[in-house]
Amino acid sequence: MKNIVLGMMLLFVTLSAQAQETRGGAELSGAKISKNAKYEFEVNGNCGQCQKRIQKAAFSVDGVKSAEWNIENHMLNLIINEEKCSVLDVKKVVAKVGHDTEEIKATDEVYANLHSCCKYDRK
Repeated sequence: MKNIVLGMMLLFVTLSAQAQETRGGAELSGAKISKNAKYEFEVNGNCGQCQKRIQKAAFSVDGVKSAEWNIENHMLNLIINEEKCSVLDVKKVVAKVGHDTEEIKATDEVYANLHSCCKYDRK
């Protein structure tokens, strides 16, 4: 009976250790990587043209599964695969097409090339 219990415990420990190894280093280091991570952050813009431009830019980043920019509250809702991209990657691309976020600002040159209705008040 003791041998059976000991054998079961050994099997359990072995399988647990093997399962943790297959999750990759991120799980073991404490950082959890999600394939469906949800984020929301502000992106400056004004109109439907801005909405199309922001969403198109976000979707150009490999790993973005969903990107919806709300015209009224200027919030971009994202679902991303964190194994393929980060929120910062998306913010950089959005800034490259002329739209500021809190962390990353569009260059003055790119902002100046936006259509007149798309020029928001910069902070």
